[in-house]
Amino acid sequence: MQNPLLPPSRRSKRPWLASWACMAGGALLVAGCAGAPGTPPPPPAAPWPDRLQSLLPADVLLMGEQHDAPDHQRLQREAVQWLAARGQLAAVVMEMAERGRSTAGLPRDATPDQARAALQWNEAAWPWEAYGPSVMAAVAAGVPVLGGNLPRSDLRAAMADAAWDRHLSPAALQRQHEALREGHCGLLPPAQIPPMARMQIARDASLARVAQQALRPGQTVLLLAGGGHVLRTLGVPTHWSADIRSKVALAQAGQVPAAIKMEDTDAVIETPAIEFKDHCAALRQQWGQGKAGGSL
Repeated sequence: MQNPLLPPSRRSKRPWLASWACMAGGALLVAGCAGAPGTPPPPPAAPWPDRLQSLLPADVLLMGEQHDAPDHQRLQREAVQWLAARGQLAAVVMEMAERGRSTAGLPRDATPDQARAALQWNEAAWPWEAYGPSVMAAVAAGVPVLGGNLPRSDLRAAMADAAWDRHLSPAALQRQHEALREGHCGLLPPAQIPPMARMQIARDASLARVAQQALRPGQTVLLLAGGGHVLRTLGVPTHWSADIRSKVALAQAGQVPAAIKMEDTDAVIETPAIEFKDHCAALRQQWGQGKAGGSL
């Protein structure tokens, strides 16, 4: 889960991955896993995006990313193109734009400026050069791109709404609190963690609502968000009824560490490691200068 208040360049990474990625029987997409002693290594994974076929059929395919990993945005664009070319893409729902924003009224030959205007794109938080290719691939295919994030005007109300405290089980809510504590480098005062968790859950509910409204029989809604939003037992899927078929794919830059429960994801997609950045040092400096409240 990424820090939901900071722009991608300042968020600390939480990979949300699993050491069980090489276990047999799952739809996990990690190449190079070592087998048991004396057993041959598994065959190389099929090239992406052909591996998408193993995740279908699905009403919704959730792709979780690390926001500062360019390879993850490339995977998203290729997924859009692959699904659209087969007539299987119902819509693209993005964390990177607010609920109520849509490219649905644009022609297939719309310009990037028109797409940005339709989505009221926030360049300061989400660089267009990273996400624009996925947006434009969908627009060129005649597929609507829908903002799914909770509108900024609703964030404070969500933080004050204690009803969100009862959405997750106590154990799952504790995991949310721990993720927020880690994602903010241990700098959040304890009293701020429950309101922040409410906002995270409300954002997941908003993404789920938009995706559910976009469902079309025989097609797949592609939902693009940070890794913490897509986890099956914590994120967006907790807001759906059991009759919605969803699949979760997490992209991971670098080695897959131990982290999450098996039931949280269907696939882990490993990409090359990215250059280490000390996000916590930057955050400590920012907050030490009294700027912590500016990101709300």
